Amino acid sequence: MSVDQQTPSQAYAAIREGDAVLVDVRTRPEWAFVGVPDLSDAGKAVLTIEWRRFPDMSVNDGFVAELTRQLGGKLPSAIYFICRSGARSHDAAATAAASYAAAGLTTTCINVAEGFEGDLDPEGHRGRTNGWKARELPWQQN
Repeated sequence: MSVDQQTPSQAYAAIREGDAVLVDVRTRPEWAFVGVPDLSDAGKAVLTIEWRRFPDMSVNDGFVAELTRQLGGKLPSAIYFICRSGARSHDAAATAAASYAAAGLTTTCINVAEGFEGDLDPEGHRGRTNGWKARELPWQQN
């Protein structure tokens, strides 16, 4: 299934202005040690659901059920998915889109390209080249 992609800046603007949510699909250690997007200025909270479970990184078979539970059973018009660099979140978005479409439910699932930390820079560090943090969007350290 094809999944739309938007930059972190586009995603942030859309989430702030519309009926949309952001799902951070990274792992618990990433949320704790790297930080999470902060949507408090929009009066919204980021949903946190591991797509791949730490520490073995197996796919979370209950991901869509947990997402639906956290959404209170009501789908927003759009669900944005973010991970470290955009790979895991793409897979999570595709799975959610396919699952909801198969159930006859309508929502748009969008991957946040670049992710929270973005690509590696020439020195092998993330968070400087692109991504949510490098674009200076709000985030917080837990």
